[in-house]
Amino acid sequence: MRTYEQDARTLELPWPFTGRDDELELVRGASAGGRPGIVVTGPAGHGKTRLITEAVRGTEHALVTGTPEARDLPFAAFAHLLPDTVPPHRAVRILSGVRLLVVDDAHLLDEASAALVHQLAVHGRTRLVVAAVDGVPAPGAVSRLWAGELLPRLALEPLPREDVARLLATAGLEPLTVRRLHRMCQGDLRLLRDVVAALGGAGSLTPMPGTDERAWRGALPVTAAVRERLGVVLDRSDPRERDVLERLAFAEPLAHPLDGLDLDVLERLETDGLVRVDEQGAVALAHPLHGPVLRATAGRLRARRLAGAPTSHASALQAEEHLLVRRIERLDVSEVATPVGEWLVARGAVLPAGYAAVRARFARLRGEVRDAAAWAREGLRGAPGHQDCRAELRAADGEFGQSGDDDVYARYDAVRLGDPERVAGRLPAGSVFALHAEALAARDGAGLDRAAAALEQRGFLLFAAEAYAQAVRAHRDPRAARVSRTRAVALTRRCQGARTPALAGLVLGELTARQRQIVSLAAEGLSNREIAERLTLSVRTVGNHLYSAYSRLGTGDRGALPWLCESA
Repeated sequence: MRTYEQDARTLELPWPFTGRDDELELVRGASAGGRPGIVVTGPAGHGKTRLITEAVRGTEHALVTGTPEARDLPFAAFAHLLPDTVPPHRAVRILSGVRLLVVDDAHLLDEASAALVHQLAVHGRTRLVVAAVDGVPAPGAVSRLWAGELLPRLALEPLPREDVARLLATAGLEPLTVRRLHRMCQGDLRLLRDVVAALGGAGSLTPMPGTDERAWRGALPVTAAVRERLGVVLDRSDPRERDVLERLAFAEPLAHPLDGLDLDVLERLETDGLVRVDEQGAVALAHPLHGPVLRATAGRLRARRLAGAPTSHASALQAEEHLLVRRIERLDVSEVATPVGEWLVARGAVLPAGYAAVRARFARLRGEVRDAAAWAREGLRGAPGHQDCRAELRAADGEFGQSGDDDVYARYDAVRLGDPERVAGRLPAGSVFALHAEALAARDGAGLDRAAAALEQRGFLLFAAEAYAQAVRAHRDPRAARVSRTRAVALTRRCQGARTPALAGLVLGELTARQRQIVSLAAEGLSNREIAERLTLSVRTVGNHLYSAYSRLGTGDRGALPWLCESA
């Protein structure tokens, strides 16, 4: 295999490729023989280059890259593939011999290079995999690749939080830090990598007692990459605009009342997408990264003046706790904004144990078991003997009946364990839990699918995964069973490695035969080298298969493999 590319450019990134299984297969399929190729678009830093790198790995291809410095030089991007002076028609003939051409940062191509790429797409002899950034000016010849339907287009969505969490597992970061980083970076993996590197370099990641994880508490490091992303805010020339932005930043995590702010300035900032105003007339910064950066760059004296006297968040924190309790009582744990608790954790403040226990319980019921354990540990920092926090920590580790849940949730455990008859008529009539129990008792696969969908809608992701897993065994139609399995596995991956009897062995069906073979040997305790010797493979091949299996299983924990192999 040969890869032709400019010396100054590499597609390799330092973090392992994570998630994007469907997108990866789509790009691989589009770049295979007999296909015209594909265009991958998305905001800067969302992983377009990394996705394409993984898709073309091991294939012979040529790489060209657009750069800002060479936008005015004809055929600059193709300089390593073409003679010094070449007319366009001859350039097309020369490059028609290239079977696969990867075009990165196509929005930065010079006009001649863009036209050449377009002509290659028209001729159809060269398969094209093109990456371009959304929302920035691009040569017309590039945008017409998908607008003119010459190539299919894949618009890349931000990497989901569960995949970001698996990616950050390589850095050993605890769940609340992962949540904070994901919220701030909004899917910009390049920015995420930069911030994590800066935190590590500054010694801002501290070990968490009782775990092998590290946590970030405190201010955001304002790196060059952060400044570059925040130029739209930091470069505002009107001092009145900067004043309003800073006042909003120091009001966080709560929104600022509309009264007292310059309405003309607010209108301009809202038009530019920098602030948002809710129906109650409260104003907040539009992007979660803006506040930390504005506070960090305000200057010490100005920060002291804007911050004023320390503000008590007790009443707002209590309101959040009451909101979560009411939602739990109503059997609805769909996601809800709770900025005050997250703000206090980010500052390193000690949380009231009662609030932390409720946060832990809410997260656990959603299936976010690692988040639940992290919230429980936050509560135990200030109250080591708090019983509810200790119970939530045990429950997050998968111990049924250890959480102190009220009667409804305790009774529902019987349904999750596959024994609905034990609680027949004892769950709230018409509730999603009763719907699940009735369908399971009747061994009704379609009914279990409906119950799972209702559970998912109310935020019970783990319970929904369990209901779909039970539907797999109840369906008589193999096609319906496969659909339920796919949905169960997709939800399980969002549940942070949660382990329950209903899910045991389910996800192994998602692996290839070779992956299942290697996972089974690893579950028996064999090392990668021992597996390689037994199967006559290289140690690296075994490691690659295990990594792919971990991604599909939704865990990076080798110790979880024996449990995952149960009932397989």
